[in-house]
Amino acid sequence: MRNKKSLSALLLVVILFLTACGSNGSNGNAVIEDEPYEAVDYNLYPIPEGGYVGDVMPFVTDDGQLEIYYLYDTDNNGQGYHPIYKYSTTDLCFYKDHGMVLNFGRGSDPDPAIGTGSVVQDREGLYHLFYTGHNDNGNGGKGKECVMHATSTDRENWVKDEQPVFFAPEGYSKDDFRDPEVFWVERGQCYWLLIAAREDTLGGVVARYTSKDLNSWEFAGPFFSPMAQYMLECPDLFNIGDTWYLTYSRDCVTYYAMSDSMDGPFVPARDNILDGKGLTDGNGFVFYAAKTAEFNGHNYLCGWHGRAGLTADSGIYQWAGNVMNHELVRLEDGRLGVKAPETFNTYFATDKPFKIAAREGKVKIDGNSVSLSAKEGEYALADIGTRPATMTLEADVTLDQDGCAGFAFGGSAEDGTYTALCLDARSNELHYEGYEITDLLKYGPGAITSFDFSQKDTHHVKLVCENEIVVLYVDDVKCLTSRIGHSINGAHIGFFSLGCNASFSDITMKIHE
Repeated sequence: MRNKKSLSALLLVVILFLTACGSNGSNGNAVIEDEPYEAVDYNLYPIPEGGYVGDVMPFVTDDGQLEIYYLYDTDNNGQGYHPIYKYSTTDLCFYKDHGMVLNFGRGSDPDPAIGTGSVVQDREGLYHLFYTGHNDNGNGGKGKECVMHATSTDRENWVKDEQPVFFAPEGYSKDDFRDPEVFWVERGQCYWLLIAAREDTLGGVVARYTSKDLNSWEFAGPFFSPMAQYMLECPDLFNIGDTWYLTYSRDCVTYYAMSDSMDGPFVPARDNILDGKGLTDGNGFVFYAAKTAEFNGHNYLCGWHGRAGLTADSGIYQWAGNVMNHELVRLEDGRLGVKAPETFNTYFATDKPFKIAAREGKVKIDGNSVSLSAKEGEYALADIGTRPATMTLEADVTLDQDGCAGFAFGGSAEDGTYTALCLDARSNELHYEGYEITDLLKYGPGAITSFDFSQKDTHHVKLVCENEIVVLYVDDVKCLTSRIGHSINGAHIGFFSLGCNASFSDITMKIHE
């Protein structure tokens, strides 16, 4: 029979173990039970019923709304396609669906298919929508694409002009002439129209037109001609402080260039991709066709995240999907960074308690912080339970200079495997491609964005999730948008390190109620 001292010591150990397992941040290989999961409406990243969001045309109204006009796409487009639909929002958290505001034309018209454009209000208060008319028949030899025009007094009912505004000038491709962006320039007391075009010797350029009245337009020649891409789609020009920025899209990616003057010359910024890019030609639409809006004192980069490809969690995304907005940040050297919109902090206002459990390898847990250590070829993993359908998670992350760590999804009773959203200091990339953690060393990434981990020892990360859409922001510099099917329907979320030491400290999780 054991003596009283032995029994007391044993009882103390049991109490300490049970207390640790029941606290927020339990240490040990405890199993965290699954919680109920229910998908939510797409409030942050809207998508129309029966269709998808294509190229967007943001417009800020006088009464404090951000309107997102967009090309409506479906899986079964007919001979006519891409009518213009509209959302509006006051906070980028909830959107009103206005439905279709401008339909495509007949087969004999210049616009049986519609391409991107822009909305502008003239000095008398009338609204103008300039957009791309596309007709594969070539408009009697004038070219497949042209600038079209419609007007409105209420931004709901638009009246088209019967004739195109203009076609491509001499020396330019008649079939690649699209995406007019129109805005007022105070210093010249005129309107500028920037357009994606293809010049015979320069290749893809942003061309410029000017007008005093939005009716008569004068061609001003190439505005930006990097001689690097076939086309520079969806151009947009804006400034933050004394720096001017020109955004444009090609290769399934939105890029930007910089200048000290509105007139240029513009030079592509070092590392000028703010969100991800796919590595599969023609099907890597991670974040595309973005234009900007200055709204309530903040600058936003408004685009779309492509719908998933034929293979889930592959990093391959097709054209058109959900609205995706990032808030722009001007970095110290003048370059741009992105972060989650500030309004999300109000939307996600409720703390979500969580426990941390070690699942694999060497894991040390201290309250709401966790350290992981794994030898080369091995991994360590900690689990914090079922991922809420919509949530934010923030943490400070440190990892070895040649290490790979990040977020793991899976581990439920239904599916015990984990896939990995990676902060990869080995290759200076953020990436996700649906691989299990154990397979990360075997295959290359599918969707990536570059990130220089050497600039800081500790990185602040913010994860924003709404159903399968998962957006990873790092240091208000870069983000990676993904569709992670392996993160929903009851999957858990956790932290991992692969062949390195990593820590996630001051972890917080918030949900919307």
